[in-house]
Amino acid sequence: MDVSIIVPLKDEEESLPELCTWIKRVVDEHRYSYEVILVDDGSADQSWEVIQQLSNQNPHIKGIKFQRNYGKSAALNEGFGAASGDVVITMDADLQDSPDEIPELYRMITVDGFDLVSGWKKKRYDNVMTKNLPSKFYNAVTRRMSGIYLHDFNCGLKAYRKKVVKSIEVYGEMHRYIPVLAKWAGFKKIGEKVVEHRARKYGVSKFGWERFVNGFLDLTSIMFIGKFGKKPMQFFGLIGSLFFFLGFIFVSYLVVSKLLQPEFGVTNKPAFYLALTAMIIGSQFFLAGFLGELVTRNAPERNSYMIEERVGLGNA
Repeated sequence: MDVSIIVPLKDEEESLPELCTWIKRVVDEHRYSYEVILVDDGSADQSWEVIQQLSNQNPHIKGIKFQRNYGKSAALNEGFGAASGDVVITMDADLQDSPDEIPELYRMITVDGFDLVSGWKKKRYDNVMTKNLPSKFYNAVTRRMSGIYLHDFNCGLKAYRKKVVKSIEVYGEMHRYIPVLAKWAGFKKIGEKVVEHRARKYGVSKFGWERFVNGFLDLTSIMFIGKFGKKPMQFFGLIGSLFFFLGFIFVSYLVVSKLLQPEFGVTNKPAFYLALTAMIIGSQFFLAGFLGELVTRNAPERNSYMIEERVGLGNA
């Protein structure tokens, strides 16, 4: 199969028929073998019924329905697991992403050899204060922290080599930083393409102000996990050892002072409390690193979601 198109959605019953018709026109023009995987993230409207109708009309359209709302990261992760195409393309269901971008994204993966291509919505139709400015800030911070020079990390329109989506795990709110996850998984050739951003035609945005706080926390998590996720002892153990060594120096000073001056009061000196605090903190950090090692070696699967129904994908 040439391309898998994954569309996470919630309450998008109005836009789905138009989106699927548009996708079909584009892929038929270029004679791609394809599948469209629509992941219903707990919609409260008739989105799933629309997906079932579309699948009956076109066997290339497949669906996954979550039993409740888990978030965009969960929807993408399930879509990645089900995808069969050599190239995997993700886009939003609200018609703000243009399916006309598919052929060039496909070419950049198959011909130019990129592992991942992220869309860049250079001209946006979103609210300046609530979306554009915060987006620029987070993109700047992410570029600096990750060393990946993309303008728009959170653009829903992206293309991946199949091996990339099978090698990463997306959970929580990590969909914002998939390029960072790909980099930590060892995929180096990450590019971007200026894409058309269209004004929303139906419905309203499903993301609120809390995404700003979550975005910062998730970026911090990714940077830590990327460096120390498989070796937490190297982080916590190092800090714990430094604190413990600092406490040991203070203890040595107190012991030597007491031996040289028997009248020297140990417990009424600031060094005593500094030594006690440093050694306790050091022990706690060291223990945290040890427990972290045990957790990473015995952690169960992180992504486990209740899927109510599937269309065109089997029930396994």
